Amino acid sequence: MKPTATDRIVIRRKRAPEQPHHGGAWKIAYADYMTAMMSFFLIMWILSLIPRDDLTGIAEYFRMPLMTAIQGGPNIDTGSSVIPGASPSPIPSKHPITQPPVDSSRGSELRRDTERLEDLKTDLEALIDTNPVLQEFRPQLLLDMTPDGLRIQIVDRQNRPMFATGRAQVQPYMRDVLRELGPVFNRLPNSITISGHTDAVQYASGERLYSNWELSADRANAARQELVAGGMEERKIKRVLGLSSTVSLVKDDPNAAVNRRISIVVLNRVAEERIDAQNAAGSSDPRFYEALQPAPVDEHLSPLPGDEAGEAAQQR
Repeated sequence: MKPTATDRIVIRRKRAPEQPHHGGAWKIAYADYMTAMMSFFLIMWILSLIPRDDLTGIAEYFRMPLMTAIQGGPNIDTGSSVIPGASPSPIPSKHPITQPPVDSSRGSELRRDTERLEDLKTDLEALIDTNPVLQEFRPQLLLDMTPDGLRIQIVDRQNRPMFATGRAQVQPYMRDVLRELGPVFNRLPNSITISGHTDAVQYASGERLYSNWELSADRANAARQELVAGGMEERKIKRVLGLSSTVSLVKDDPNAAVNRRISIVVLNRVAEERIDAQNAAGSSDPRFYEALQPAPVDEHLSPLPGDEAGEAAQQR
């Protein structure tokens, strides 16, 4: 039978079932998984850094029953922490590391020492700007803070050297500068060191006879004498050094005039203690005292000719 115009054709299509919506829960699970893996590899890396002898102690800790860890036992820490075994470390160690006590007074003392040196630097700069003698030599006076303390350098100029050429004789104007600086160092209890420096120009005889080493040492000692003559206390001198041309201000021109200088360092407490420790290290060696003991003398040996005269000279 053929459909007529009034008949309707109905077509039924099967609709696919809708997929359930999962949301973002999988992201949270994936993040937890990545966090756990990262923690695992971090623990494995830390364990690879621990010495083999300490791994036994760590293994014993993880073998410990839970009740022993909570209630106490011979292998756990008995600290005051609310977390069992967390003070100072949950891992028992055969070689515990004890932290040294913090000496707050030591830190305060060192800070005060640094502040005193900085105040001295300020006072010296003000003195140089106001003192007529020092003001004239302002370009030749260099002040800076170093790890050892406050350093005052008096450098040569081409037409105004501090010492006579090739000699340790102090020029008159250099004598005035040193004597003006001498009393300033009495304001602090800190000791000082004096170093002499030369340029790289060698003597005709080279290093065999009188050289830049002797010259720099003699010039440092001459500066010490002028500081003491100006009123500085002699006991403040810790060291007098001759450094020749080993420490140049101008590296590219070792023959420059500014390399010839006197360096005075007002030592801080740390540098002073280091020097004292170096000096004490040699004197504490028992071989030092053995070397000072006189050689034994055999009474049966007859004296050599001239020994009587030597004994008489020693008695005088």
